[in-house]
Amino acid sequence: MNAPETARVRAAASARGLKIELRERPAARSLPEAAALLGLTPPDILKSLVVKRSDDTFLFALIPGDRAISWPKLRAVVGVNRLRLPDPAVAFDATGYERGTITPFGSLTAWPVVADAGVTGTVSIGGGAHGVSATVSADDLVRVLGASVADVTDPLG
Repeated sequence: MNAPETARVRAAASARGLKIELRERPAARSLPEAAALLGLTPPDILKSLVVKRSDDTFLFALIPGDRAISWPKLRAVVGVNRLRLPDPAVAFDATGYERGTITPFGSLTAWPVVADAGVTGTVSIGGGAHGVSATVSADDLVRVLGASVADVTDPLG
């Protein structure tokens, strides 16, 4: 857990006064498996998604693991007509993190954050490196990130 990316996550959280627990876990083949390895449920595993706006700026969307982005809802919250998920190389350039490890903490740029209204309780987000998760209070996470909270998801399927 000594990867530079993990150290960046720890330092960024600490600088904001946020207590996180970085936990190593074996590779998981699915989100439910990752949740079980952490002793959580799928909704408690947050997908930290990088979303690209048409003006080439980005935002983070924090989505419970059992939900999917509702593009119409997210566009309405952000106040734009076009949003999309960038390809992995663009997401890496925007954050400094590979897909599957992305977190707002220590991102190369402090993009705005939108958290789905279902982000509650104790949650786990990317820890900056593969096999590392950051466990944190959802309320504290939303507060220190200055996240906008809104219903921006639909059930999977």
